[in-house]
Amino acid sequence: MAALHLPSVTGQLETYETGDAGSFSSAPGPFCRIAYAAAHVVADPLAANDPWLTPAIDWERTIAYREYLWSMGLGVAEAMDTAQRGTGLEWDCARELIKRSVSAARAYGDATIASGCGTDHLVSARDNTLDDIQSAYELQAEFIQAQGGRLILMASRALAASARSPDDYYRIYERLLAQVDEPVIIHWLGPMFDPALAGYWGHSDLDKAMDVCLDVIRSHPHKVQGVKVSLLDKHREIAMRRQLPPGVGMLSGDDFNYPELIEGDEQGYSDALLGIFDVIAPAASAALAALTAGHVDTYRKILAPTVALSRHIFEAPTRFYKTGVVLMAYLNGLQDHFVMVGGQQSARSVIHLSELFRLADRARLFHDPEDASDRMVRLLRLYGVSQA
Repeated sequence: MAALHLPSVTGQLETYETGDAGSFSSAPGPFCRIAYAAAHVVADPLAANDPWLTPAIDWERTIAYREYLWSMGLGVAEAMDTAQRGTGLEWDCARELIKRSVSAARAYGDATIASGCGTDHLVSARDNTLDDIQSAYELQAEFIQAQGGRLILMASRALAASARSPDDYYRIYERLLAQVDEPVIIHWLGPMFDPALAGYWGHSDLDKAMDVCLDVIRSHPHKVQGVKVSLLDKHREIAMRRQLPPGVGMLSGDDFNYPELIEGDEQGYSDALLGIFDVIAPAASAALAALTAGHVDTYRKILAPTVALSRHIFEAPTRFYKTGVVLMAYLNGLQDHFVMVGGQQSARSVIHLSELFRLADRARLFHDPEDASDRMVRLLRLYGVSQA
């Protein structure tokens, strides 16, 4: 047990004592649910670059983190929002990340991986024709498939800025689905994660937007493995999964309500493609193993304490959740520093980070609470928080 002084919401310091480390019986799979962790990247803090302008990746640690996730039986969703795609990690760097990760998955033993395919190499999100956007998607799809990778069709800022009707979305996605080599995952990322995606699918009304997405899926259901919905709205996710064509799965992107959505109900369940699984990988693995064995109570008991942490990490402004993801990797000794691409470690306050520490400890998510405490103390000193 370790004790440290953490700032509270009042600005006052409070003494906090850590609890015990978690003891999760993680498993290598397979599980009764498809489960991807959207993985973060480890920045290189010693690179001679301009951090806000040019990303520098520690490739060795980044790949090691993916191997850590694979060892837990989780798939990796590569070069997605959690990897700061579009918020520091641009296509040139994402392309190298995908190449290295797909190769590492093959070397690991055909580990599960799927990679984000978007349009983010376009110079501007605006002033693009639909043909420009189509070609941009095709260029990235061709590269990923040439590596032997599977596609996650990411939502496009360029399409959101250029589309004039739902028909424009239908045209782009229908053509892409007609061309792909293997079934893809379609990712619907809500505006809470990226404000530039407001009105996606041609509607600000989410129910109407859902209908357009469903029409796209129904145009080529055999080319769609599943759809990931990141709206933080369990009722819409359930409503949509009940309308999916046979053979098309729902992959939950709801970092607020994932335990009940993955568990499911009498009419079905969601698989998972979650940023929070990067944070809680051992607990997620143990919970999925329990669910696979039919031990539903154990599944619930493991995941229930993680929800408060996840809701805190993903609280508004939700797009800054990556800061909490990387902090947890640092506190758990999975990387040696709390530096992020684009300087995004500054996106959350020390008050937010301190509450994250408390919630992670209460959920028994620290591999070594004493080491996590020491690491947190070093971080707090940078903010002028004394431990005297």
